[in-house]
Formats: sequence, structure tokens, C-alpha cells
Amino acid sequence: MKLKDKTAIVTGASQGIGKAIAISFAREGANVVIADLKDASEVLSVIKSINGRAEYIHTDVSDYKSVERMVKKTLTLFGSVDILVNNAGIILRGTFLDLSPKELRRVMDVNLGGTFNCSKIVVEHMIKRGGGKILNISSVAGKIGDITASPAYGTSKGAINTLTKSMARQLADYHINVNAIAPHAIETPMSSQWDEEKRREVTESIPLKRMGKPEDVAAAALFLVSGDADFITGEILNVNGGFLMD
Repeated sequence: MKLKDKTAIVTGASQGIGKAIAISFAREGANVVIADLKDASEVLSVIKSINGRAEYIHTDVSDYKSVERMVKKTLTLFGSVDILVNNAGIILRGTFLDLSPKELRRVMDVNLGGTFNCSKIVVEHMIKRGGGKILNISSVAGKIGDITASPAYGTSKGAINTLTKSMARQLADYHINVNAIAPHAIETPMSSQWDEEKRREVTESIPLKRMGKPEDVAAAALFLVSGDADFITGEILNVNGGFLMD
């Protein structure tokens, strides 16, 4: 098992990509903390069925105090934090002309602020432990800009990409690897909002001619937080069926 005896916090893991990551980590032996605002009974049930170990902690990643409580409880439950996956995020639909300052702030507070809050608190513990792995879930929109989503989303993800690289450079001396994944067209509650015409257009634009599955992202996540990726840091890995090759 690649993550045996490791403890991983996965934010926003009650559904979609985060859920798949949490299950994948548990299957590989990790103790998993699901940090989310939403009920996580479904993912907890799946993990229990595979004899994994997981706990749900109600968390608002945009609230620093809430994150502090979550990390403190994680340490009480499992004694360490070896892996952090910053997956929690929100999206808005619409154009730049539709976007209000309040909406921009909210998306940035959750997506970028949540990534910062969780990383800031967990890093203090990782330094004391002698290292760790941090993985941020970004988006292709953070590299090329938003296509149909509100520009607030791509802006937040672009900032996460830069934060990932900055953290990777500045935390390397502490043996903390920091990477990100940039998915596109994954079958999640976010993409379920697309109509059939949009879905066909997206699929046709992907060289592999299919939508991605949360498990596709989870497989990349498992690699990047495992010992197999000890010499990789500052990477923004595309998981998009070839839509963007950079």
C-alpha cells in the first residue's frame, strides 16, 4: 500500500473529484480526513466498505479559525498530517460583464483563500515532522482563462498555480513537495450543469474523445502524494485527455 500509515486531509471530499481522491487514498492505506461543509456520509460508507479508515470534520476552508479547528482535531485523531489535498472550490457561470465584486471576492475566498488557509496551518506541522506532500486541485481555466465559467473561477485557479510554484520553491528546504493538478471536462456535479450540446462540443475538443472521470484525477493525485513523486515539486499536471498540452 502506497500510503500505509499516512494521514491525509482532503478538502471538499464529499463528492466529485475529492470523493474519488479520498477513496483512492483510503484504499492505499491512508487515514483520511474529509474536510467539507457538506454531509460526507456517502463517501464514509464507501471507505468503510473497503475496510478503510476515515473521519468527517465539518470545515469552512474560507474561515481560518474553522481550518485551525479541523487540523487540531485531525492531530488529535491521528497524530499527524502527512498529506494535504486542497480540493474544495466553487464555480460561477456567466461572463465578465455579469461578475460582481462580491461574487469575485467569494470565489477567491473559497478557492484561493481556502488553499492558503489549509496550507498555512498544515505546513507548520509538516515542518516539525520533517516534511510532507501538498496537492492543490487547479483547472485548465487557470492556464488558458475561462471559456464558459465566470472569470472569477479561472482567476482563482491561476492564482493557485502561482501559489503552488511559490510554495514549492520556498518549502523545498523543509522536504515539503507542493504540486497541483489541472483537470478539464471531468464528470462531476460542476459539469453536470452542461446541456447535451455543450457536452458534445467539449468531448469533440478532447483528443481522447471522452469526458474524464473523477478516478482519472484520483490516480494522478495518488502518484503525486506518494513516494513515487518524491523528486517532483512545483508541477501543474494536466489531466484533460489532451485538451491542453503545455
